[in-house]
Amino acid sequence: MKESRRDGEWRSTEAVNASARPVGVPPLPPAGGEGGAGGGGGARSTGPHAGARGVALEILVRVEGEGAYADRLLDHVPDRRHLAVRDRALATELTLGTLRWQRLLDWHLARVSHRPLETLDVWVRVLLRLSAYQLAFLDRVPAWAVVSEAVELAKRRRPRGAADLVNGVLRALAARPRPWPEPAADDPTEALAIRTSQPTWLLRRWIDRYGEVEGETLARAMNERPPLTVRINTLKATAAQVTLALARAGTTATPCRAAPDGLVLEGAGDPRALAPLRTGWCTVQDEAAIMVGHLVAPEPGETVADVCAAPGTKTTHLAQLMENRGRVLAADPHAGRLGLLAAACARLGATIVETRRARVDDLARDTGPVCDRVLVDAPCSNLGVLRRNPDGKWRRREADLGPLAAGQLAILEAAAGLVRPGGVLVYATCSLEPEENEAVVEAFRRRRPEFVGDPAPARVPPSCLAAPAVLRMLPHRHGSDGFTGFRLRRRA
Repeated sequence: MKESRRDGEWRSTEAVNASARPVGVPPLPPAGGEGGAGGGGGARSTGPHAGARGVALEILVRVEGEGAYADRLLDHVPDRRHLAVRDRALATELTLGTLRWQRLLDWHLARVSHRPLETLDVWVRVLLRLSAYQLAFLDRVPAWAVVSEAVELAKRRRPRGAADLVNGVLRALAARPRPWPEPAADDPTEALAIRTSQPTWLLRRWIDRYGEVEGETLARAMNERPPLTVRINTLKATAAQVTLALARAGTTATPCRAAPDGLVLEGAGDPRALAPLRTGWCTVQDEAAIMVGHLVAPEPGETVADVCAAPGTKTTHLAQLMENRGRVLAADPHAGRLGLLAAACARLGATIVETRRARVDDLARDTGPVCDRVLVDAPCSNLGVLRRNPDGKWRRREADLGPLAAGQLAILEAAAGLVRPGGVLVYATCSLEPEENEAVVEAFRRRRPEFVGDPAPARVPPSCLAAPAVLRMLPHRHGSDGFTGFRLRRRA
């Protein structure tokens, strides 16, 4: 099961004015003055975005305390709280920004807190992080208002005395001279991991593979806000029609660097309100995920299988590339996720998709080696999509990679049973880690030597390839999510 959204995101943070590095903070008013928080007091919060901050706090508490997924909560909680579009954007920015920079925020908070952060109640720790993010990265709200808002949120929770702690820590943090000091540690990699807010084990792996300079560039790129990218659905509209419809809605659309059917949107606001998305003329999908479909490169009239198909973004792309001619077998073992797949097919007009509630081994046993092309979009660590799912870097451990790889290899081996002689098998992950990619494919080929590397089609630019048969998309090189894909062909 795919643990989080990987092909893109519906949420927008365009309404939020944020800087890429900490900004200056106006001086706080005297304690107890207008908006002040002296003694844990301060005026009752009436700010226009108080609801957005409360929603962000609620989501972050659930992520920290329950292991919930931020992207799923952002899909539903703002609706239940009836947030306006602008406040929804702010709640998204606060939630994802706090998660992206969590480790750096904790380092700065630890410098001014007399209590270790790990000893605080979850909601207190999260509220401090959320407020520190506003102080460090957002410049529209003055520091005194950030502190006052946090104190008011603290007063609504128990223990009551926590408001005093929140007040003291945040006032001390806001009063520190700018720029705030750079984190330091005996281990240079540890210090860099704090500065870039990445797990040390993950940054160390990136540096080992890409070198110090590019490893740091990748780490910083993983903290950037991702663009809103859509795939033009040529089953319903042309690129010109989609671009014109978006322009009429006040949205600027620019072609993607590599994906011929991708557009990067600016000024979209809430994407769910855009008519071309509602009517299925286009769908949200990151450029790297779009390129996976082009690596498969199905032809009209073929029989194709997507064995980890839900929620259906790549499945519908395969049908689109086939011009709705042929057959796409789309399998997923979870009924609820198949419902998402069916809804996507209906909205986008992908009529050749046949959904199957099945594990890949059962599908292969029942269907046999009849497919011209098979896509394995494998469940993975999601460590390539940390821009969109920053909670993933705090959830994952290096020890997870081995068990994940074992499951991926089992899926790939089962999927091979669907490929006819001469057919194509594509294995893809939204991970850059070798255990989930090269190691899985190498182990598979040792067991199934009839599968050999097959050069990517011409529609995949050389700049997107790590080798003739290997797609590698990197945030700092391509401006996309991090994806890896291998194209194999079964000998005839």
